[in-house]
Amino acid sequence: MTLGDVNWVAVVVAAVISIVLGFLWYSKVLFGKQWQAEHGWSDSDLKKKQKDMGPSYGLMIVGSLVAAYVLALVVRAFSASTTGNGVSIGFWVWLGFVATTQLGKVLWEGKSWKLFSIDTGYSLVSYALMGAVLASL
Repeated sequence: MTLGDVNWVAVVVAAVISIVLGFLWYSKVLFGKQWQAEHGWSDSDLKKKQKDMGPSYGLMIVGSLVAAYVLALVVRAFSASTTGNGVSIGFWVWLGFVATTQLGKVLWEGKSWKLFSIDTGYSLVSYALMGAVLASL
């Protein structure tokens, strides 16, 4: 398998889906207020942080593209070609690598289980959707 042997359109679509999901997930439409409260940030604290987030959004786009690309390699390695296979691969990648590494935030950094659930819930849905796209396109 070569590194360039993936469906790049699917990679970009999967990354865009992950970014849009993150925008919604962490907005007041879904879990933004709870996430903000778990961090102990006031509305003014959040507004200050948002003013300097341009570079962070750029890096998040790059991170989403990398995650989608690597997941595409995993989907290809398992010859997944259905939406269900893609969702399944996304789930196992999330469980094996994301959920387990994020657990340290609760165990060692004193973050709450609620924050863990919000953050890893986003990752679960994101990886499942990306896997579905990558396997079916």
